[in-house]
Amino acid sequence: MLYYLMKHVLLGPLLRLACRPRIEGLEHIPRTGGAILASNHVAVADSFFLPLMVSRRVTFLAKREYFTGRGLKGRLSRFFFAGVGQVPIDRTSGAAAQAALDTGIRLLREGRLLGIYPEGTRSPDGRLYKGKTGVARMALEAGVPVIPVAMFGTDEVNPIGSKMWRPRPVRVVVGEPLDFSRYEGLAGDRFVERSITDEIMYTLMELTGREYVDVYAAKVKDDLAAQGRVPPGWRRSAATPATEHDRVPRAKAG
Repeated sequence: MLYYLMKHVLLGPLLRLACRPRIEGLEHIPRTGGAILASNHVAVADSFFLPLMVSRRVTFLAKREYFTGRGLKGRLSRFFFAGVGQVPIDRTSGAAAQAALDTGIRLLREGRLLGIYPEGTRSPDGRLYKGKTGVARMALEAGVPVIPVAMFGTDEVNPIGSKMWRPRPVRVVVGEPLDFSRYEGLAGDRFVERSITDEIMYTLMELTGREYVDVYAAKVKDDLAAQGRVPPGWRRSAATPATEHDRVPRAKAG
């Protein structure tokens, strides 16, 4: 009920009025059954506009900190993120990471539509970064397709470091499902999972038109923070030359 109210009464109508979002390729999302929506991630707003534009309920795995705040702000945060379909996970250790994967697999086996950002965190500059293999593990364990999704304009609505959202047009493009059933029984094989993840990232690169960088976004953020180079709203210039890490991920698994 809370999800319905947020989407159709409290928040959804405001987002539609302010940003006029539109979606292409909606027919690629199955009407029933488990599936993964694997999207690029350029803004917090991604997690609001994707569920808004998809008729089925979309569940995201969200960091636990969104649900553990204290006082009025903490209660509002829990209410809000629960209302937009997010499930809290702990990301602080290896055991916690495995628990998060287990949660995702359970939701997929229940027939849920699970939203995932393979990069693991927001892009620091709009480019597409190396994907983490958790998405491949969940797809193989649950036996579900991976549906690539490209988000456009959300980084203009909600730029890095901004406190207020801006009315800008948003477009969501859904690609054709990726079927990895040929690797059934190979979950846990790190080479297979890396190949599958690279194929997903290659598809996202084509769908988004974004430059690909073969480094984890979290490492880039850590390196920049250590150098004191991440002021609020920081964005890397598109004119900055590519680094030695830039490469195209492999197009096909196997």
